[in-house]
Amino acid sequence: MSTRPSSLLSGLCALLAIAPGAFAQEDKPPTPTSLPGGAVVTVPEAKALLDGGKARFFDMRSAVNYGKGHLPGATPLPYKEKSSYRADFDASADSFDLGALPPDKTSVLLFYSDGPTGWKSYKAAVLAIRAGYRSVKWLREGFQGWTAAGLPTQ
Repeated sequence: MSTRPSSLLSGLCALLAIAPGAFAQEDKPPTPTSLPGGAVVTVPEAKALLDGGKARFFDMRSAVNYGKGHLPGATPLPYKEKSSYRADFDASADSFDLGALPPDKTSVLLFYSDGPTGWKSYKAAVLAIRAGYRSVKWLREGFQGWTAAGLPTQ
């Protein structure tokens, strides 16, 4: 049986023409390194908050990613973003259920998503601060940083 290289090449070209974005990776700029009105926490600081039971953890990633693994005890709260990847994003373009957060505005909340390019958690933290929450933490290193440190997941 012989396979004609030109046939394989033609088929590959046709596949790429049909779904050009299927193989392209979206480039996101890094998230800001500060959170006005809140605090950026490191992985060890987040672990201490978790161990001490001093914060509610919220995972902003999709339900699929949450299902693949998440920080112990984290609540899934997917952030649906359509806004730009900028600190001055237009929150009206996004969808986030602030009503799922605790009613007590003094609650310690920690938001995380994928990692340093995980804008969903940054945006959720900003919106929580705008809604009047006074103790908002953001794990900028996200799930990537947590797993890179070898910490447990569920």
